[in-house]
Amino acid sequence: MPNPYAERPDHAFWSRAVADPPGGEVDPVARAPFTLTPGDRVATAGSCFAQHIARHLAASGYGHLRTEPGDPKEDGGFSARYGNIYTARQLLFLMDEAYGLHRPADDVWQRPDGRFVDALRPRIPAAGYATPEEVRAVRRAHLAAVRRVFEDCTALVFTLGLTEAWLGEDGTAYPVAPGVVAEPPEGRRLRFRNLGIKEVRQDLLAAIERLREVNPGARVILTVSPVPLVATMSAAHVLPATIYSKSVLRVAAQEAVERFRHVAYFPSYEIITGPQARGRYFAPNLRSVTEEGVTAVMGVFERHYLAGAKRKAAPPEPRRRVEAGTIDAETEATLRVVCDEEAIEASLPGR
Repeated sequence: MPNPYAERPDHAFWSRAVADPPGGEVDPVARAPFTLTPGDRVATAGSCFAQHIARHLAASGYGHLRTEPGDPKEDGGFSARYGNIYTARQLLFLMDEAYGLHRPADDVWQRPDGRFVDALRPRIPAAGYATPEEVRAVRRAHLAAVRRVFEDCTALVFTLGLTEAWLGEDGTAYPVAPGVVAEPPEGRRLRFRNLGIKEVRQDLLAAIERLREVNPGARVILTVSPVPLVATMSAAHVLPATIYSKSVLRVAAQEAVERFRHVAYFPSYEIITGPQARGRYFAPNLRSVTEEGVTAVMGVFERHYLAGAKRKAAPPEPRRRVEAGTIDAETEATLRVVCDEEAIEASLPGR
């Protein structure tokens, strides 16, 4: 009986596809089911890492859809000013709210300084608002911009970031825990939940179905953020808690790809965290992805998904030694991402 692996391509073998090529040349995409053109209107949403994709799309001459004016340094430069959408449940509830299928019971929280914030995007704008009425008026306009994102895009790139979530009594998923940026009204309680594979799968598949209902031609590219958790509310150490979270998200993304022909998975997580990278794509804090890592990810993305991309990436500069657990100022300026999750540590006493 002949060896059934004899006719398999090189990318099916670890030695040929991962061990032998130099780390920067490993390309873990076997086949892209579709490509994007400069005429596409590409929407971006998700965790902090999704902001890099938006920035590099523009640098490559592709159309990054933006339906709401604002400062990318404040809102992350996503397609609308929704800020970080860490979980599939957040995405689903945002879509339902935009189309009148859900109304959050707790939509306005108050900061210690007395200013009010939109609980679904508590750091946009940084100044907050003077009254709850102002918050709600601005959110109505924001939801109109959200609808334009889903209806006008020809492709949506969504980066899954977390399984850990804070849920309101009505099921609404919030980007940060109460007390990190602001507090919900007195008497309102949120509960922590580490979403399992069944819940994440259901949320993600439902969100993709919602998009297809309002925009049947839109394609979807799913990625998993390689950025570890800032902190965990689970009983686990933050390292295995991170691996659990990313594993669940990766499985859910794969099931979506197998369910829908118009959905693809792009392995940004594998490019950054795989053994071939030897850890060099992380900054000294072992969490932030360096510009070299982003360039490696976007090089593979361009090769497979951007038809006719012309941008040439500059060779990465050698890393400099800095104090462990910190990010040097130049690296921090280069990263240019807005990450609501980082407010967890920033708000701790003594910080």
